[in-house]
Amino acid sequence: MLAGRGSQFGAALLAAPIWVLSLAALLHLSSLVTRSEAWHGCVVAAGGTMPRRVVFRAAGVGSLASVISAQLGVAARIGALRRSAPETCPRVPAMMAAEVPIVAVEATLAALFMFTLVGPLDLPLWLPFVAIALMCAAMFGLRGIARRRRSGLWLGLAALRDLQGRGRLIALVVVEVIAQIARNWLILRAVGVDASVFDAIAVLIVTVSLSPLPIGPSVGAAAAVLILGAHGVAATTAGGLLLTVTGIAGALSFAAWACGDHLLTGLRHARQTRHVAARLSATDVIVAARIT
Repeated sequence: MLAGRGSQFGAALLAAPIWVLSLAALLHLSSLVTRSEAWHGCVVAAGGTMPRRVVFRAAGVGSLASVISAQLGVAARIGALRRSAPETCPRVPAMMAAEVPIVAVEATLAALFMFTLVGPLDLPLWLPFVAIALMCAAMFGLRGIARRRRSGLWLGLAALRDLQGRGRLIALVVVEVIAQIARNWLILRAVGVDASVFDAIAVLIVTVSLSPLPIGPSVGAAAAVLILGAHGVAATTAGGLLLTVTGIAGALSFAAWACGDHLLTGLRHARQTRHVAARLSATDVIVAARIT
């Protein structure tokens, strides 16, 4: 698709200022942190008692794996948390189900704004209404299951059980989605695409919809071309590529913090262990001297 458009593609890539790219990476990082807080709430509601810091470290590892595949990101996040806090985190089935409340809220928001896809993808006008009805029914069904089932796999839905938990979860997911929409709009405008906020929403919906497919970092470019290809293939592809780059930068920052914090915590724990051992040794010497 880019054959013969190399100069246009290069010009669009270089058009985005560094400060815009930095702000976009920061927005993606903020969305990852907000989603991690939502995940922490779901894990705690499912019976987890580990510190928030441990959950965020696991989420940082999972965010980097999500660049390759959404499923890989979930597996990495759960695996890292089970490895860090095996005794205080819920069982694996409940951990997997703890992803469902977040995904359900995200899917409901996508259904509410599905009308943004009608024009670009030539969808039937009635499809958004069907999607909204289905997602509302799904949310009511999940809430009912969370209230009736309180053990095993269903513990992962506990965040939907009461109004306060649902409200907090919805608020966090809305903040996460707003940060992603702002990032899309900034990048697309920076490369010269005349994109509206609704266009940025449509790109986000398609990006999330394509993320389960094994196509890796090319998801952003594919989504941008699907929605805004009529504005120029070269510019929209460049915008999609920069979305991927800033997303990877935000994920790398989060993962770097997670790894660094894990190492510092380990060093601090080892130092405290040595200090306690030294104090115990000194106490043993004093006790032995007194006995003698």
